[in-house]
Amino acid sequence: MTDYVKLIALGAIALFAAIAANFARDLAYQVHAVLIMAISGGLFLWVLRGIDEPKKAIDQTEYMDDVIRAGAVATALWGVVGFLVGVVIAFQLAFPALNLEWAQPYANFGRLRPLHTSAVIFAFGGNALIMSSFYIVQRTSAARLFGGNLAWFVFWGYQLFIVLAATGYLLGATQSKEYAEPEWYVDLWLTIVWVAFLLVFLGTILKRKEPHIYVANWFLLSFIVTVAMLHVVNNLSIPVSIWGSKSVQVFAGVQDAMTQWWYGHNAVGFFLTAGFLGMMYYFVPKQAERPVYSYKLSIIHFWALIFLYIWAGPHHLHYTALPDWASTLGMVFSVILWMPSWGGMINGLMTLSGAWDKLRTDPIIRMMVVSIGFYGMSTFEGPMMSIKAVNSLSHYTDWTIGHVHSGALGWNGMITFGALYFLVPRLWQRASLYSLPAVNWHFWLATIGIVLYAASMWVTGIMEGLMWREVDANGFLVNSFADTVDAKFVMYVVRALGGVMYLTGAIIMCWNLWMTVRSAPSREVSAAVPAE
Repeated sequence: MTDYVKLIALGAIALFAAIAANFARDLAYQVHAVLIMAISGGLFLWVLRGIDEPKKAIDQTEYMDDVIRAGAVATALWGVVGFLVGVVIAFQLAFPALNLEWAQPYANFGRLRPLHTSAVIFAFGGNALIMSSFYIVQRTSAARLFGGNLAWFVFWGYQLFIVLAATGYLLGATQSKEYAEPEWYVDLWLTIVWVAFLLVFLGTILKRKEPHIYVANWFLLSFIVTVAMLHVVNNLSIPVSIWGSKSVQVFAGVQDAMTQWWYGHNAVGFFLTAGFLGMMYYFVPKQAERPVYSYKLSIIHFWALIFLYIWAGPHHLHYTALPDWASTLGMVFSVILWMPSWGGMINGLMTLSGAWDKLRTDPIIRMMVVSIGFYGMSTFEGPMMSIKAVNSLSHYTDWTIGHVHSGALGWNGMITFGALYFLVPRLWQRASLYSLPAVNWHFWLATIGIVLYAASMWVTGIMEGLMWREVDANGFLVNSFADTVDAKFVMYVVRALGGVMYLTGAIIMCWNLWMTVRSAPSREVSAAVPAE
């Protein structure tokens, strides 16, 4: 695309955004229109300033690492933001007065909760996946990223999506689903960005110099393709007006619930599982300096996982209006899913065969191993909770919250921290991290924080479920809902303190990575040149 075409496109976007801001029918749409107008206007001036400057030739024999460096920074920063909001809402649940009256309605629990969920999953986790995908596919394909600056479009387009979604949550503009989806135009924008992500990743694989496609790329590709399908189908909506954020959902009632949990559970299955397994299959062998334990097991693990996961969503809808056969089908596939999930855990752990001594000396590999352990625990707990008899006790209780966070903080968080510690010295050509003792502090703060969080939610969740079903001799409920809330207070404080420890560890990580980047380079740039 020439500079003049870019100027025309940016000018047109800025003009439309200005018109949209003028005719906006709600605050969220108006704020977003002004934001897009400011960004496109700034880009217009930036392109205009450099229109006559000579273009620097790009060396196509080098890996494209600038965008990965930006991704590492975004991952670390969004992680701290997401964890901080999580700590705030954890304390709000324990102490409702922290829903400060002067900050209403923008800072109440109802709006901060989806902000926290999306910040951790899509901002922190999404940037980690995009960053590591770009790094892994180049190294395992011995090829530069496909599409030139398209990778930069993916990165900045994704950051814009995060900002639009986050501000939409705070301003109260969502589709009001369980996974509070952002406005219709934000969904459309994410679709465009995600298709560009697929083009970059798939194009790099197609032009690879290495004939073999490494197994991590299979997991990453399945995550990209399936998440695109989930996003498009679940967010089918008809805008009420082009000048407003409100829309009408295509699905309604039990069909919408089924579609939502088909999306919700498979977002866990492909975004938070398959994508991060791609990270595991690359970074664990690299950090351990050992080959993957079993290539055959990795292939069985891949095909079993992606076939079974797609059917498991209905187990979230036991004892609802969903037909009994459908929820039973989801339960059956969830239980079967336990075995391939543990196949991946075994493959990851056994990769350390002959290198277990590294657990004593290398806190990064320790972090990765603990993440695999939490993956194994969560993928046992999930199928168990899908069984109807267990689900009748666990559903709608804090047990589910404990399960989700042991997986998110333990599996997704810890493997991402390990990946960042692995990548930053290499991306900035540093000999090592600034401080390994700081990594150790991070490891123990995060691990103890997760244990406090998950254990407190297990205790209060099971207690809550038992209190809800307790009846007297006449068959009347013994406990009111308020009684269960009051009984959970101590455990809510413990949960919040666990979150504080996890957040503190992440802040220590950011300081450690920043100091690593600031230290003097010790590697030649030629280390980034792909093999011929």
